[in-house]
Amino acid sequence: MKSKVLGRWAVQMVLALPACHAAMAADATVPSPKWDARFYNPKPAEGDIVLPLPCEGGIVFRKVVVPVGEPLADLPIQVGQEGGAYAFVEKSRQAFIAGAFTEDSADKKSKSSYYLMAKYELTTTQYLALSTLSSGDLAKCPNPEAADGRFPVTGVSWFEALRTAHLYNIWLRQHAKGALPMEDKVSGFVRLPTEVEWEFAARGGIKVDSAQFAEARYPMPDGQITQYELFGGAQSSNGKIGRFGALLPNPLGLHDMLGNVSEMTIDSFRLNKLDRQYGSAGSFVIRGSDYTQPESELRASLRQEGNIYDEDGEIKNKTVGFRWVIASREMTTRERVKQLEASYKKLGDGQVSSDASKKGASAVTELNTLAGKVTDKKLKDQLASLEGKLRASNQQQEEARDQAIRASLNLGAFLCTKLKDDGEHRNFLREVYKSTCEGGNTDATCERRKQLLTSDERRVDGVTQYYASSLVDAATLYGAENLAKQVPVLNKMFEQNPQLNGLRPYLATYWSHQKAYLGNKKADRRAWLDSCVAVNK
Repeated sequence: MKSKVLGRWAVQMVLALPACHAAMAADATVPSPKWDARFYNPKPAEGDIVLPLPCEGGIVFRKVVVPVGEPLADLPIQVGQEGGAYAFVEKSRQAFIAGAFTEDSADKKSKSSYYLMAKYELTTTQYLALSTLSSGDLAKCPNPEAADGRFPVTGVSWFEALRTAHLYNIWLRQHAKGALPMEDKVSGFVRLPTEVEWEFAARGGIKVDSAQFAEARYPMPDGQITQYELFGGAQSSNGKIGRFGALLPNPLGLHDMLGNVSEMTIDSFRLNKLDRQYGSAGSFVIRGSDYTQPESELRASLRQEGNIYDEDGEIKNKTVGFRWVIASREMTTRERVKQLEASYKKLGDGQVSSDASKKGASAVTELNTLAGKVTDKKLKDQLASLEGKLRASNQQQEEARDQAIRASLNLGAFLCTKLKDDGEHRNFLREVYKSTCEGGNTDATCERRKQLLTSDERRVDGVTQYYASSLVDAATLYGAENLAKQVPVLNKMFEQNPQLNGLRPYLATYWSHQKAYLGNKKADRRAWLDSCVAVNK
């Protein structure tokens, strides 16, 4: 099982203080940054994770949480966009994401995962400090105070970005043991992000809701795009690259994701072919816009091919920089491999059987058993191929089912908030009517108050009925086991999203109602209404 701990991860969360340095853990082998914070973390925030750099510098990372953590579990997301002139480059398609590191929920009953992404684009000063690793000459360490190196480094080739990450990984292992997070007691490593990692983070991850995630840009609550991203034009960059961290971050706390400089990824560039990517792989992928491009190019789906060579040699683009992620090996230990094997065997093994009672073996198991009885090799291979196709089809259906379950649970939590609001308002009208119009205390408004109370009670009854019907339908359609698996996933999504965090107690209440119904098959509408009204009291 993936470890819930980060081993001797010698970093701490940085509090949101104006001139705060990250305090390192007790491990004496991990150096603390000695640069002033404005040279590596000009906008400190809660949740910052600082790693040391050569030359007594620092680099900041942020968690990008994915609400699944079991082996081979991943989250389906939609990347790209529909329409536009460059559909063959940016067309919307389904992708999947999972984190490199796992952690337990507070109640230890479920897991989520995450990867780390650099909070800022790598700066000139940070790159110069890292460049001493290739020369081995620490005398060439940059002095952050001597020159303004607080701009994203550009003019670096893709190979140099990879090589710098490689040398940094070695330096961390030799000079800052315990600085990197660990999974199964194996240290992670720094690399360029994949396209999907980049776009998931650029859209705001699970810090935003599904509708916001689908938008061209992450939400900018303060209104002005010029407060968040640097782009071409007199109202923004005016043709000049910007200092890192000068503007506001996206919902994940990441700065300059869509603008300032474009960013390299580790993936080879492929064109899109309707619902899949084209078979030929070209150069590497560049994501995001830059300070020379217009505001219309600021979108999470923007992707370009970053050419490695021209006819004269290696290309170094003056508008392209990079930021790193911290990832982990997938096959960390022998125990981990065993868990992956077990999880793989269960993929697509749905209980869809010819047994009408649904108590027998699944169709996949039946097919596997039949193949085991066949002696003809050609027929055996055909049955094995058919089994694989059936499992893949089942898996697609199961993933669609899980998304539908999360939508159903989301609706249930929302309806519970509706019951609370409407129930409290009805109770208020009841109390007013009782004090004003009962016990001989009638006045001229009583008839109108009676009509309002009756109308409100009908509305509450209607919402309660809809709540109960939705709950019963979901319980009947999906069953306890499938529902139980998705509750912690949705709860993690609510936890990470400030706008949805308040729904967590309502989700817990809805799930308690659903479990009760699954146990006794009794739709106790009155009790469900009362418990929703009582949430947070």
